[in-house]
Amino acid sequence: MFSHQELQYGSHSIAMLKVVHFADLHLGVENYSHIDPATGLSTSFGDFLSTLDEVVNFALEWEADLVLFCGDAYKNRDPSQTQQREFARRIATLVARDIPVFLLVGNHDLPNTIGRATAVEIFDTLAVRKVTVANHPSTFVIETKSGPLRIVALPWIRRSGLISREENKNLSLEKINTRLEEELAKALSKEVRHLSGDIPTLLAAHVRLPNAVLGSERAMIIGHDPVLLQSNVSDPAFDYVALGHIHKHQVLSYQPPIVYPGSLQRIDFGDEKDEKGFYSVEIDPTGERGNRVTFDFHPVKARQFLTIKVSIPPGDANPLASVSAQISRHTAEIKDSIVRLHLQLPQEHEDTLPESELRRMLPEAQYLTIVKEVKQEHRLRSPLSSAATKMKPIEALQIYLEVKKVSPEHARTLMEYGEKLIQESEPKD
Repeated sequence: MFSHQELQYGSHSIAMLKVVHFADLHLGVENYSHIDPATGLSTSFGDFLSTLDEVVNFALEWEADLVLFCGDAYKNRDPSQTQQREFARRIATLVARDIPVFLLVGNHDLPNTIGRATAVEIFDTLAVRKVTVANHPSTFVIETKSGPLRIVALPWIRRSGLISREENKNLSLEKINTRLEEELAKALSKEVRHLSGDIPTLLAAHVRLPNAVLGSERAMIIGHDPVLLQSNVSDPAFDYVALGHIHKHQVLSYQPPIVYPGSLQRIDFGDEKDEKGFYSVEIDPTGERGNRVTFDFHPVKARQFLTIKVSIPPGDANPLASVSAQISRHTAEIKDSIVRLHLQLPQEHEDTLPESELRRMLPEAQYLTIVKEVKQEHRLRSPLSSAATKMKPIEALQIYLEVKKVSPEHARTLMEYGEKLIQESEPKD
């Protein structure tokens, strides 16, 4: 038995190259969480680190040749020291076991202004051994224990850099995005033209492809993303196309494989039905290009989101009993889940379901949010009126937009601006 799944090739042993591909970690997301008294940190922070640990542990046990991260390490461009420390600890664990790490810069890793550093640039600045940071389109050759691996990197391109050019200053957002798309395509084409030799080659890109099915990232972006055509990335020069930015894991093509691993954790109820995880990729350097890669999805133990819908009919003599009966149907799913209790009720019962009673029905939920929708008036009972101390303002805004069925494009813009206003109004440390 050969280590690292080695193959006999002539008089030499050729090892299968083994890559772990994940993306969109978003450390710092604190939706639907509370403070863990044991650590003083939010419970969601622990959840996100737990799934990252699953990736790291798999890479160690599998004896991976490379861990490839395709962007968005943090939720915000200015992560806290604690968030940076915990992310760096996991990177250091991999490096200590001689596993190189490739970090692609995503849109959430970029600062608002050109001169500021990216959220992951510190690894490059300190020249951390076996850690490569890609913050501009370029081609890298990574030496692994099983041989060389070439990575063409296409990180998120800064819109601010394009807008600052004199010829672009008066362009609309739509035209700016068109220019960005052209720049992305040109940058990628340039890198491909300069490829030579038969080194196993991956494309790592943080980008949206037009046929990708969107996930919870819709609520985390503002305006419109630049879109790169799938024909631009499906070049036969690539053995595998590793993508980031879209939170729903999916395979867009098999020749070559074009793969979004999705986010590692559920971020909101838009992810409720989505399985979360990462991919393992094996490349046979001796095989024919286009037919030398196998890959598998590995689910992680992401925090469960659960919506329980209850419709109270007019004249219901005991609405609390009706709610309790519906909740009992989900007993096995509720424990340690983030639960949304969505009540549709007539106006006559608007004040007959005390929140304290409803919360006593769901003691095992990790977090509970309650939405009351009055049918006749087609409006959401404001969570801020009866649960101001239970729900964060950004959560209330998100629930309001969902109930009002605001379009995804409009909702994500409102969420972004709402979050900025809330952050500005909060007292500074």
